[in-house]
Amino acid sequence: MEGSTRFLASTSARSRKAVVRLTPQQRTQLESIARNGSTKSKRFIHARALLMADEDHPLGRYTDQQIGETLGVAAKTIARIRGAFLLGGITVAVERKERQTPPIEPVIDGRAEAMLVAICCSPAPAGRTRWTLQLLVDELMNRKVVATVCKETVRKTLKKTSFSLGE
Repeated sequence: MEGSTRFLASTSARSRKAVVRLTPQQRTQLESIARNGSTKSKRFIHARALLMADEDHPLGRYTDQQIGETLGVAAKTIARIRGAFLLGGITVAVERKERQTPPIEPVIDGRAEAMLVAICCSPAPAGRTRWTLQLLVDELMNRKVVATVCKETVRKTLKKTSFSLGE
C-alpha cells in the first residue's frame, strides 16, 4: 500500500500512524486559526484536527475516530491531514492548494484581447456612431478571432483592460 509506506520516516516505533508533535508556535498558530470566527470551514476543521491529533495535547491525543466524530469528517480524512502536516507543514495541511490551470479555458486569450482593443479603436461600422457590445461580438466572430463569444465576456474583457466604448 502506497499510503502506509509514505509515512515510515515519521512514524513511531509502536505504531504505523504518522505522529503529530506540535511546537508551541505551531500550536499558537493553529489555535488562532481555529478561534478566528471568519475562517473557512475546511481550514477550521483541518486546524482543529491537527490540534486534537497532537501527541502533546493537554487532554491526551485523540484517536482519528474520535476526532472525526467530533468534527464531522471521516477518520481517513484525519489521517490525510496528519500526513500532509508531516510532509509539508501547517500551510500544506490547512490551506487549499492553488489551481495551476483555470477550470475552463478563457475564451478570449491575449491575441483575441489585442484584436478586440484594435477593433474598438477602429472607426465604428457605417451607420453607427460607436461600437456596441453586440457589434464587437459579431466582428470578432466575422474575423474568426474566436469561434463563439458572448457579450458578457467581451464586456468583462473591456473592463479588465480599462477600455471604454465612449459612454
